Amino acid sequence: MALQPLDAARVNPLQGGPSFSLGNRLLRAAWNLSWALLASWTPPQMRFWRRFLLKLFGAQLGESSDVRGSARVWYPPHLHLADRALLAERVTCYNMAPISLGRAALVSQGAHLCAGSHDISSATFQLTAEPIVIGAQAWIAAEAFVGPGVEVGEGAVLGARSVAFRSLDPWTVYGGNPAKPLKRRVLRDGTAGGG
Repeated sequence: MALQPLDAARVNPLQGGPSFSLGNRLLRAAWNLSWALLASWTPPQMRFWRRFLLKLFGAQLGESSDVRGSARVWYPPHLHLADRALLAERVTCYNMAPISLGRAALVSQGAHLCAGSHDISSATFQLTAEPIVIGAQAWIAAEAFVGPGVEVGEGAVLGARSVAFRSLDPWTVYGGNPAKPLKRRVLRDGTAGGG
């Protein structure tokens, strides 16, 4: 289900006009109310119930994937989780464009995945959206930020409170603001993906 921001020159969001269609806003209102009343309070063990609600609103979820109750998903049809992927407690998934997590990818507590921004050279401050892709076995650590259009390679790590506005290479550990490569990620058995 494609989602496009409205033309800011036509709807004038700077003066209170909408950025998205009425249908989209109604769907998101129903979603937010449903999550708040039926899922936001649930303990981790009620994964099956949260998965049911997310799928009902259009999310694509692999086997044993999970979104914790205190996480916030802006638009479920743009959420794609592969098997065993997890959005942990207090994650903000601002998915104006699709956000996908590969197999066993982990987004830790308080992290922010932001697929939307604004064109700062536009007189009307046009809303823009670009997808985020997080590869298999990648880890977005606590309170890290991933910006629009970023691709996090397989097995990559974005350290706690780090900020990624550019794509991250596979099996590499990043830290800082802006995130910079720190070292290769090598597993205890001596392997690192791709090398």
